[in-house]
Amino acid sequence: MPATFVTEAELRSALGIGALYSSAVVEEVCQAAENVVKAKLWYNKYSVVAHKSTTSLATIYTSIDHDFIVGQTVTVENCGAKYNGSKTITAITADSLSYAVNNATAEDKNALIPFGIVYGTTHIDYETLPEVNQATLMIAVDIWQARQASNAGGISPDFTPSPYRMGNTLLARVRGLLADHLAPGGQVG
Repeated sequence: MPATFVTEAELRSALGIGALYSSAVVEEVCQAAENVVKAKLWYNKYSVVAHKSTTSLATIYTSIDHDFIVGQTVTVENCGAKYNGSKTITAITADSLSYAVNNATAEDKNALIPFGIVYGTTHIDYETLPEVNQATLMIAVDIWQARQASNAGGISPDFTPSPYRMGNTLLARVRGLLADHLAPGGQVG
């Protein structure tokens, strides 16, 4: 699936590379930059750390308090076949939500490793925001340049040259563009 926060044509133009490199190589850099930015944006999603079920009700547990409400439809992924899918919430607590299921066996509470995901509707289209597109383009350019000359370097927080461009300052250079859209849970570390 082609990247949509920054297009191959935009990156080719910014780098001035024309048709010098294959589409697959350029698109891979676009997708990598998009993945980096998407991981920091605020979506209406939560990690599912455990689940349990009766013969008619499934309950999933989130890693932090969620904002879902009874009656809302959410999508559950990577939690097991009987838990996954589009589900309408019937009950909630601060860190769990329950919904109807049709299965023949009850299951005690089990931890999920790796975590599953539950998400609701997001009412913002990040693809249409210029600041998100520009931040993604800037990261794509840095990734491209790091691939071409890995010792091209960056500047570390103490202003000393760094031989590695993809370090902790990669996102710091675009954080101002993304500030209004960063996920609060993604700022730890």
